[in-house]
Amino acid sequence: MSLAPPTLVLASSSPYRAALLERLGLPFETCAPHIDETPLPQEQPEELVARLAEAKARAVGAEFPHALVIGSDQVAVLDRYILGKPGTHERALQQLRAASGREVIFYTGLCLFNTTTGEAKTTVEPFRVQFRPLTEKQIEHYLQRERPYQCAGSFQSEGLGIALFKRLQGDDPNTLIGLPLIRLTELLEQESYPVL
Repeated sequence: MSLAPPTLVLASSSPYRAALLERLGLPFETCAPHIDETPLPQEQPEELVARLAEAKARAVGAEFPHALVIGSDQVAVLDRYILGKPGTHERALQQLRAASGREVIFYTGLCLFNTTTGEAKTTVEPFRVQFRPLTEKQIEHYLQRERPYQCAGSFQSEGLGIALFKRLQGDDPNTLIGLPLIRLTELLEQESYPVL
């Protein structure tokens, strides 16, 4: 008698992460994590996203006794300063002005938590974005069209945001949207949960 495969759970309320996970064609559930996302004093961006990805997975995992829970967190970093989600039009303007003509590094923390074994595997995937020099008019036009106020760095690369960039550099383009599928596939296979 074989055990049923574990339930796959995405610990996120992000429709973008859910859409990415759907690309793998695997059945999964979503559950929004409720954790404190405040950075710790002196916490580096890579440490922050790793900690939050695992905290999200563990928080949701408490509700699923036989599951593989995927946690993810992302920050945008400009000169070691975390940009975060702007929340308002004015903060988005400030972020895009600061990013104009410069490189922003996105760090995405990914955790796969096995609720049966209690083991969590966590990784951080960087992705570099070189912004084009942007005029005030271009920034305003972009913000009026996309309204990316809940997106780290004030843009959505899956939409018009791609026009803001000069160059992208990273191992997996999905990382920029918030869920590194190549690395996730590897983690799932390590848990004997084949994607193919």
